Amino acid sequence: MTNIMIVGIVIGAAVLSFFLGWFVSRKIAEAKIGRAEELARKIVREAEKEAEIKKKEAILEAKDEWYKTKVNFERESQNRKIEIQRLEKVLSDREANLDRKVDILNRKERDIQNKEKILYARDKALRLKDEELKRLIADQNKQLEKIAQMTTDEAKKLLMENLENQARQEATQLIKEIKEQAEQTAEKEAKNIIISAIQRCAADHTVESTVSVVNLPNEEMKGRIIGREGRNIRSFETATGIDVIVDDTPEAVILSGYDPIRREVARMALEKLTMDGRIHPARIEEVVAKCEKEMEVIIRETGEQTCFDVGIHGIHPELVKLLGKLQFRTSYGQNVLQHSKEVAYLCGLMAAELSLDANLAKRAGLLHDIGKAVDRETEGTHSQIGYSVAQKYGENPIVLNAIAAHHEDVIQESVYSVLVQAADAISGARPGARRETLEGYIKRLEKLEELADSFKGVAKSYAIQAGREIRIIVEHEHIDDKKAEELAIEIAKKIEAELEYPGQIKVTVIRETRAVEYAK
Repeated sequence: MTNIMIVGIVIGAAVLSFFLGWFVSRKIAEAKIGRAEELARKIVREAEKEAEIKKKEAILEAKDEWYKTKVNFERESQNRKIEIQRLEKVLSDREANLDRKVDILNRKERDIQNKEKILYARDKALRLKDEELKRLIADQNKQLEKIAQMTTDEAKKLLMENLENQARQEATQLIKEIKEQAEQTAEKEAKNIIISAIQRCAADHTVESTVSVVNLPNEEMKGRIIGREGRNIRSFETATGIDVIVDDTPEAVILSGYDPIRREVARMALEKLTMDGRIHPARIEEVVAKCEKEMEVIIRETGEQTCFDVGIHGIHPELVKLLGKLQFRTSYGQNVLQHSKEVAYLCGLMAAELSLDANLAKRAGLLHDIGKAVDRETEGTHSQIGYSVAQKYGENPIVLNAIAAHHEDVIQESVYSVLVQAADAISGARPGARRETLEGYIKRLEKLEELADSFKGVAKSYAIQAGREIRIIVEHEHIDDKKAEELAIEIAKKIEAELEYPGQIKVTVIRETRAVEYAK
């Protein structure tokens, strides 16, 4: 019984505790809810106050922005209004100006119309006067024809002849004055440039001929060269293409041939054979073949050394070989390679004095006679051949024109062509540079005199100063002083066109009048 009561007491205590706890919890919860509701109401009130404040601030900001916008709009409106007023004023001024211009144009148009009427009237009057003048001129021409007993065509012809003679005289005088003026200003400077170039250019020249002399160690060697029944000398001439002349000259034989390279190969081969002592047909062919290969090397090295000496680079190897061949080519006794080098030096020096491209000028001067290396194998003049060869190997167009035009076969297209022509003439005209045979010298003088004698009014001509000057005596009754000047110009031009000569030729025309009477 006691345990049941205890259990009941415990259960009752638990139930009581539960209800007490629940009541206390409810009171606490109600208190918290009340506080929370109060806090919520407080937060709401504060939020409403803050929202009211924000609303008022937003309203104020909106009003302020609206005020600023209104002020800006009013300001812009005012500015636009002012600008519109200004534009209206400008347009008004322009309109006024246009009105004035229209008035002016209208007045001008009326003036032009009035002037046109006046000009039309004047033109009509002039046409009438012109017709009257033509009629009067025709009447006068008829009267003049009756008086002069000449037709109009005859009078025109006579007048044209008089005018032509007068014009020729005036042209001759003008040409003379221009030449004198040009000579006064240019001759001194040109002489200085040429003298400076010549003084600074020192080139050695050798005179070659068509024969070479080979010295022998003794007279017995001549018999060995000839060989049994002449077989050695025939083999040698066949292999080299050069004639061997064995005469009474002590310890020497002569090699004769037109081709200088073949002659040089023959000389080298004969010297080797005489030094070796073994001379027979097989040995001759072997030595000649070896010398030909050596000659190819010599030609190439000579060309390369020439380019190096002159200071020119980038020349095609085939052109370098042709330059080497010029070492064995002569013109009027002057070595062509040495002549080309001298022309190159002169061109370079003169180009430097004239502030031109000295390297280009030297290149043109060095290659100007390149055609002479193959002119005996190809038809045409050496300038035409040289132009074709240089063009084939891609030379500069300025150099090509200098090669083709240095004898005036074609038109000179650049100042470098003129420099090459001048340097070529200087090198060839220098005393001792070239050798001319007596027969060729006499023919050149005779041809010069024949050319001068072919002109009408020439009594006699004389070539003097080794053909560097020609003096012409004219008939005074046929040639007056003016025509004498014209004749000198015409003869000089014909000499330039038809004759080949080194340097320049001075043409002097002499006219004199002699009065002769005899006292009896």
